[in-house]
Amino acid sequence: MPQSPHLDHQATGTAQPSLGAGPERPAGYLFAHFTGEHLPDGERIRFALSDGPRMNRWTRLTGIPPLAPEGGGARDPFLVRAADGSGFHLLATDLRIHGSEGWEHAVAHGSRDLLVWHSADLREWDGPHRVEAMPEQAGCVWAPEAVYDPEREEYLVFWASTVYPDDDPGHESPSYQRMYYATTKDFRTFGEPRVWVDNGFPVIDSTVVEHEGWFYRFTKDERLPGTPDAPDAKFVFVERSRDLHATDYEPVARGVGRGTDELPGLEYAEGPIVLPAPDGRGWLLLLDEFLGRGYVPFRADRLDSPEWLPAADPEFCVLPPGLRHGSVLALTEAECAGLRGPAPAEA
Repeated sequence: MPQSPHLDHQATGTAQPSLGAGPERPAGYLFAHFTGEHLPDGERIRFALSDGPRMNRWTRLTGIPPLAPEGGGARDPFLVRAADGSGFHLLATDLRIHGSEGWEHAVAHGSRDLLVWHSADLREWDGPHRVEAMPEQAGCVWAPEAVYDPEREEYLVFWASTVYPDDDPGHESPSYQRMYYATTKDFRTFGEPRVWVDNGFPVIDSTVVEHEGWFYRFTKDERLPGTPDAPDAKFVFVERSRDLHATDYEPVARGVGRGTDELPGLEYAEGPIVLPAPDGRGWLLLLDEFLGRGYVPFRADRLDSPEWLPAADPEFCVLPPGLRHGSVLALTEAECAGLRGPAPAEA
């Protein structure tokens, strides 16, 4: 693993939104993340900015106050550039594990809401707004993300939920995480939730990238290690489909994150982030080795590659320590300059 990069501490300024598609040649990257339930204030959304078009040096943006609902927590942030160029949206899990009744309670009796923020400039965020995504039969709503569907001119928002029978209001029967989705045009009004991924075993943390008419979906296999017939438990599998809404994506790769004999991989992986490689050669996949090294970079020449390998170049992508499940947004030079500038004086 490369050495941790140097992080400066710097306030933020104003950035101007650009076209919804994002810059073809990013001038920098914004990383939204949280830091972990082991810290009293670790379940709040924070931001880091790459110091240029590479991902080997980062600045913590201290001018943006950490984002979380009052008295609660926010995890698994996902940044969305508005397709019409009007600004940005931020989705997050409504969850605070630190000081709570723990994971077992959160799975069966957690929040059924999405947390949503809106911003015109990536600095000042309006929210959080709570959107009830699932009915009372659900036990939780985790790791929401979104992808724009250009054919339908709407966003598909997706997340993981446990679901219980109608005759089990106490959520005491066995359940497992599966992926659901709903559609929206404005992140304020949402359609009815629908099942998207149900393989008969728990899955979480889907992310989607559209490329050349294909939607590539990366998802974590949440089964326990040692589960019979589950050699890829706690790693990521990749599928693709021409239809974003389809429930029968075709398989592309499994066990992503393991590495090879020559390039050892991770102990386990979640929170996948996929984007074009900053050096212009293929694709970059960031995987969160939770309880381990944090985010570790992998790469492949193509999204339909059956194999993703650890990034061997230590200068290619070096991520700050302490970043947990988050997302990366490519920025224009104007947006980077705005975020590097001084914070405005209070009125």
